[in-house]
Amino acid sequence: MDSDPSPARRRFDPPLPAPSAPPAVLRRGPLRPGAFRSPAHEPRTAVVLGRWLGAALLLCFATGLVSHLLQDPPGWLVHRLPSRPVDGYRVTQGLHVVAGLAAVPLAGAKLWTVYPRLFAWPPARSVLHLLERLSIALLVAAVLLELFTGLLNTLQWYPWPFPFRQTHYWTAWTAVGALLVHLAVKAPVIAAHWRRAAAAPLPAASLPASLPAPPTAPLAARRAVLTATAAAVGAVTLTTAGQSVPWLRGLDLFAPRRPGTGGLPVNRTAAQAGTTAVPADWQLAVDGPAGYRIGLTDLRALPQTTADLPIACVEGWSADARWTGVRLADLLRRAGIPAGSTVRITSLEAAGPYRVTEMPAAYADDPLTLLALALDGRPLTPDHGFPARIVAPNRPGVLQTKWVARIEVA
Repeated sequence: MDSDPSPARRRFDPPLPAPSAPPAVLRRGPLRPGAFRSPAHEPRTAVVLGRWLGAALLLCFATGLVSHLLQDPPGWLVHRLPSRPVDGYRVTQGLHVVAGLAAVPLAGAKLWTVYPRLFAWPPARSVLHLLERLSIALLVAAVLLELFTGLLNTLQWYPWPFPFRQTHYWTAWTAVGALLVHLAVKAPVIAAHWRRAAAAPLPAASLPASLPAPPTAPLAARRAVLTATAAAVGAVTLTTAGQSVPWLRGLDLFAPRRPGTGGLPVNRTAAQAGTTAVPADWQLAVDGPAGYRIGLTDLRALPQTTADLPIACVEGWSADARWTGVRLADLLRRAGIPAGSTVRITSLEAAGPYRVTEMPAAYADDPLTLLALALDGRPLTPDHGFPARIVAPNRPGVLQTKWVARIEVA
């Protein structure tokens, strides 16, 4: 075995290829040097788009957190939930869906701007660089999953086996955590390009050897990308926000719901809930120290209250309606249930995630919270909760229980 070749032999040995350069046959498509020619693939454009996208995602996260806490409040918050302002949930959930829809074109534009970096070679230059790349992969995956599931939720289409609400909630936390890590890692780049005058190409030493530094984007190219993105966001917002913003209803072209057209929308019909055949002898049971049962005729004979309250749904749509019925607080006091009590409301429907709901005292004692018997001056229809339903201010639509059968202390 010749384990020590002579100097003469070593002179004729071919040089070894650089460890960071793959064979030429593998350098195709996005791995090819110079594959990305647009001057808009540069840090300043990415920073501007990142600011817009970050604002949309953080607004979406904050308003989504409000919705989650209203639907599933932890014990310490149950007695602190406010029933006012009346339109509170309508505003926060409307902003949630509007911000989420606006984030779709923003996320696409941001990915287009930075995707040359996704194909940098080698994929990882060190352990720290590998962790950075993995955090970016987690961020992209979490944001895309969040936007995808949220978009299909507005259509009430769930083509997946996992529960939407819990998955959407925890994915949001994952996305925000990954976003904070990404901002910490990219802080020097963001600071260098935050202001227009300070924007400059990164030094070549900070870039992978196989990916040359991009040229400074001409102002016209950057403006073209930002203008097109802003136009896309504006178009998406103006043509979908009308489902929750009344003065934009005339532009509501692509939103899944168009409140005000064909009456008040419903998410769950009586046929879906199995409540189309309400017994003729239906009676509402109010359980308490002086519990009682009362039929529809007697409920209508009690003092009636009329209130203009919106129905605001988690899918983002909302609509105003005029409700007439008996104040819930009056029914509770008649049963000997004291003020400040949390009550449990049970529906006639046989099954469903919101068949039984709990109402904190702030809502139960509010004079605008009604056991509604009529909508816009007419008796309730089966789809709207006949014979009686709950309507309360600043409350998610899924908790405005329809087809009420029982009310009791929780």
